[in-house]
Amino acid sequence: MSWYILIIAGLFEIGWAIGLQYSDGLSRPVPTLGTVIALVISMLLLAQAVTDLPVGTAYAVWTGIGAVGTASLGILLFDEPASLSRITFIGVIVVGIVGLHLASGGH
Repeated sequence: MSWYILIIAGLFEIGWAIGLQYSDGLSRPVPTLGTVIALVISMLLLAQAVTDLPVGTAYAVWTGIGAVGTASLGILLFDEPASLSRITFIGVIVVGIVGLHLASGGH
């Protein structure tokens, strides 16, 4: 169950990271509120996940999910570069996330 909570926490991390762009430096009230809410939910879920998972593993997976999702959405939403090298390294992060899950024995 902790892995599912961690994945959801990572998805909320993507939400607050993308929200930073829409909030225009936290100057737009509605996107700022959404960003802050996503940040709080993400942190609360991460805190819940580390009650059962090693903190190093959980934090690395959480940030990895956030990095992959934010970089991918940056390409799709904000016209950021989609070079082969960038996509390759996003893939490397995904391999790292899966590897950490497998190395933890699914704990």
